[in-house]
Amino acid sequence: MLKDITILLLALSSLFFFMVGTVGLIRLPDVFSRMHATTKSDTLGAGLGLLALMVYKGLDPVSLKLLLILVFIFITNPVAAHIIAKAAYHKKMRNQKEDDHGAV
Repeated sequence: MLKDITILLLALSSLFFFMVGTVGLIRLPDVFSRMHATTKSDTLGAGLGLLALMVYKGLDPVSLKLLLILVFIFITNPVAAHIIAKAAYHKKMRNQKEDDHGAV
């Protein structure tokens, strides 16, 4: 019973953070804000989802593989966000709302 409740809470939390990241991707104005919203919430959402799967499987070789995937995501997501931000900075990307009104 406690295991099921823990899995449910972790899975619902994961879905919540994925939803927040998606809303941030759609609603935020520029590449830097979008990148921040999606990378932070997707990393946390994936972490909670994988943690829910690890609790579901228990002590199993599959749980070790899930842990390795989690570590890989925690390492690669911030690196990818840094590369996106650096590329956008070098291309001098500006706020889209400012571009629509003719401001520099």
